[in-house]
Amino acid sequence: MTDTALAPPQPPVKHSAVRASRLTDPAVGVWLAALAVTLLGWLVVTLDGGTFFSRANIVVILSNCVALGLVAVGQTAVILTGSLDLSVAYLIGLGTLVAAETMESGSVFGAILMVLALSAAVGLANGLVVTGLKVNAFIATLGTGFILRGWIEDNYTGPAGKVPASFQRLGYDRIGPVPVSVFLLVAVALALWVLLKHTRLGHHMYATGGDEHAARLSGVRTRRTVVLAHVLCSLCVGAAALFLASRLGAGAPWAGTEARYDLESIAAVVLGGTVLAGGRGGVAGTLGGVLVLAVLDSVFNQLSVDPFFKNVVRGVVIIAAVALYARRGSRRSA
Repeated sequence: MTDTALAPPQPPVKHSAVRASRLTDPAVGVWLAALAVTLLGWLVVTLDGGTFFSRANIVVILSNCVALGLVAVGQTAVILTGSLDLSVAYLIGLGTLVAAETMESGSVFGAILMVLALSAAVGLANGLVVTGLKVNAFIATLGTGFILRGWIEDNYTGPAGKVPASFQRLGYDRIGPVPVSVFLLVAVALALWVLLKHTRLGHHMYATGGDEHAARLSGVRTRRTVVLAHVLCSLCVGAAALFLASRLGAGAPWAGTEARYDLESIAAVVLGGTVLAGGRGGVAGTLGGVLVLAVLDSVFNQLSVDPFFKNVVRGVVIIAAVALYARRGSRRSA
């Protein structure tokens, strides 16, 4: 009798179970939620006498996704390692000022390099403070943000610099209803997705966020991983600053704080299913969270909703999403 005859029969693959697990994936769930919010928003706006799927409104939604999406994608990298970055809003403001003032002298390429170099330096400083001085990421990055705020307040009282018309095309050109800046967001998100899923650094980022002590015992250089995650986050913020400079035509000291990109980016990451403790999540879910927030903003603006009620609804959505993810996580553990 052969070994194959003695081997027990293998159970058939349950395709329904596989499909069910995919549907419970937070990334899939947030995109389904984005679709539901879009359809509900279209219905409500239409009943109110407005036009939701007009070209102008689609352009506004997609344009709003770009800046927030770039910051949120970078925020995903640090949150996956169990860290956080609250300096992003002030870095955006300073980045727009550096970009506009450098471009005013006629060097667009030099401005791009300066903004990215500044962003990388800030990210490096954040990472070194968190890993070297053992300061909690919340406090460390908040302190960095206050330093940047102090510099801005001491040197600027309003908009500064001038962005040439050639660079403003990044913020205003579009292909049909799709702004060309969306391709910048897609390129950055795709690059980070590849890094997270198909490189050693990406695997180390997940391992560090999942269990830093176990990762260190496994040979992962956790400190370097966290530092690199902060640098990647700040580079994404620099890209967002360049985009906003192209939209505004000048440097805006409070471009990041007025739009609350620090808290908004964290909200988008959380909506996308990335766990604040680190180790689980990804870029795809974050982009879905960005779309949900952008569509909600568009619906509220068209309906002229009171800002207080707008924030209440956004808060309820975020809390409900986190509670749902936590409940799914507890069921899987059980």
